[in-house]
Amino acid sequence: MKFFDRVLNPREIRRRLGMNQEQFWTQIGVTQSGGSRYESGREMPRPVKELLRLVHVEQIDLSAFADVAIPAVAEGFAPATVTPAVQTGDGHSD
Repeated sequence: MKFFDRVLNPREIRRRLGMNQEQFWTQIGVTQSGGSRYESGREMPRPVKELLRLVHVEQIDLSAFADVAIPAVAEGFAPATVTPAVQTGDGHSD
């Protein structure tokens, strides 16, 4: 376990910032109820830990990155653009 993983206490960070759960957690894309579970000891996924660190510890404004294109998305390889095969009546895929 890394040092950061041991000392990251989201409830303590939130309280020091003077924020309620809704304000704190929605800034990193987590629902209030999900954040409450993390504050009660549920394991946080690594991406959530990193977002918490960046936004609430390092005080980095992620909205500056909102318009940054991710190359795979810009090139049309996003999962949302993949069209699933359609089954025809004869059992073949089109």
